[in-house]
Amino acid sequence: MSDILTKNSTASRFTALDVFRGLTVCFMIIVNSSGNGDTTFWALKHAVWNGFTPTDLVFPSFIFAIGSALSFSMKRWEVMKQSEVLWKILKRTLLIFIIGYLMYWFPFFKLDAHSNLIILPISETRIMGVLQRIALCYGIVALMVYYLGTKKTIFFGVLFLIAYWVLLLIFGASGAEFTKTGNAVLRLDTWVFGSNHLYKSGGFPFDPEGILSTLPALFNVIGGYVVGYFLQQKGKNYEVLAKLLMSGFLLLFIAYCWDPYFPVNKKLWTSSYALMTVGLDCIILSIIVYFTDILGKTRGTNFFLVLGKNPLIIYLISELGLTIMHLTHIGNKSVVNWLYYNFFIYSGEYFGAFLFSVFWMLVCWSIGYILDKMKIYIKI
Repeated sequence: MSDILTKNSTASRFTALDVFRGLTVCFMIIVNSSGNGDTTFWALKHAVWNGFTPTDLVFPSFIFAIGSALSFSMKRWEVMKQSEVLWKILKRTLLIFIIGYLMYWFPFFKLDAHSNLIILPISETRIMGVLQRIALCYGIVALMVYYLGTKKTIFFGVLFLIAYWVLLLIFGASGAEFTKTGNAVLRLDTWVFGSNHLYKSGGFPFDPEGILSTLPALFNVIGGYVVGYFLQQKGKNYEVLAKLLMSGFLLLFIAYCWDPYFPVNKKLWTSSYALMTVGLDCIILSIIVYFTDILGKTRGTNFFLVLGKNPLIIYLISELGLTIMHLTHIGNKSVVNWLYYNFFIYSGEYFGAFLFSVFWMLVCWSIGYILDKMKIYIKI
């Protein structure tokens, strides 16, 4: 398991991209760890179906950052043997996918009606998920870039968006192609995995990280790769920022025009949603580059750099830690509920739920801070 633990890393870093990754991890933890789901601010919840909230930008931004990091890996791959590159890509893809699967199976055991410890049935474990999507998107795009080059990868990225739209129209229920129960994403996942292996939320089994919806998500990774490659090739100057901003607004405009025919939808990861999120990420990253790399205003950025240097491991710690707190009880309340009702609720039901998520993000940040001080960067 090489490249899992690196001390005194000498890899060159792009400040703006590290800040962008850290900002994304920060908000990802916050939106995933509300102290009380019933009193969570709307902006910290996903859109119920069609539509968009700030929370819907977090995950696509994370895989956009994966793509930008991939653009730096290409330099190292150019001097490596093909077999070494393939092994590195496949190993990382499998590792992230397996960790994601085990994370949903965790803690592996439960108590039955007679308080006996039994293994959680694999037959009910979710197969796809956040890390699984990251793994598949990284693996597929890495192979595309390595074998096809940048221009052909962009071409196929656009083709995937169109193909996904066509597939949903052809294989979805007639007149209900983009509905919760009539879409082709659900049909394929149910046929391949069965309902027991899907994410269960909203009253019915449906996986927002399903097999078919991985197709448009590839565009987010490709977008991140292209932007990272572009910044490395052209440097950090006003002309580059102008082009990055214009590209972002152009993608937003195309998404807006496509929305009436293929609605922006995070759970289906529609093509208009992929375009919209890449466009927003281009704009956000251009602003960060302007302040950090052109104006040199880096004061306060170290907070996000800490998270940006160990993004996947900190996300994993945040999810597993939160699961443990939900399973561990103080009296008749889980640790999360106990902390919320004994401390955070006094600042208000909604603000208290938000403060708990900030508290948990800071706990995870502290772990990242210790790792950074020790020059330990864990690459999954």
